[in-house]
Amino acid sequence: MNRSEVNRIIRAAQQCFKANGWALPPEPKWDVTDFGLRNFSSTGLVLVNLAEEPEYCEKVMYATKNQQTPSHMHKKKKEDIICRAGILAVRVWGQDPYGASSQNGMEVRVNGVSALMASGQTISLQPGERITIEPGMWHAFSPATAECIISEVSTANDDLNDNFFSDPLIGRFSEIKEDEPAIVNLVSDNIYEKRDLS
Repeated sequence: MNRSEVNRIIRAAQQCFKANGWALPPEPKWDVTDFGLRNFSSTGLVLVNLAEEPEYCEKVMYATKNQQTPSHMHKKKKEDIICRAGILAVRVWGQDPYGASSQNGMEVRVNGVSALMASGQTISLQPGERITIEPGMWHAFSPATAECIISEVSTANDDLNDNFFSDPLIGRFSEIKEDEPAIVNLVSDNIYEKRDLS
């Protein structure tokens, strides 16, 4: 991704957060990713880390219609994905959707209530609604409205080692080409800086 595109995306997210009354903390930790597929408008996500503790994590996210966060799972992290503004479509599977020929039903908690659902089923979350993603549960999500604000509360977060994607071409962070100055420092900027120093 070009830095100019990242800057434009962050400004759009800031505008949406402000319009919906979502105040960010001072000097928030921004994360903008196209998952290494180089097409942010179809596969991309903006994340802001609000709390990062050894026991728990909180994030707020921004995405636009038809923009997919691709199928993935976490081996350790348990999370609630919450729709804050707009409508969010969340699809869940009991196994890697690209690796299993048959899928059984699975128990999923939506708004704290457990229900048996077909693997691969899509759940539409209205503002305030949540889905609980257990470790090992494959999931993907995409806004059904022009814009969507999504939040996540979870156990400890490890973006480098606990994101497993169905598509082997996907990477969690994007490499940035510097075509203009950054308006914020990204989480991935720090990761690449540390790699360069080693």
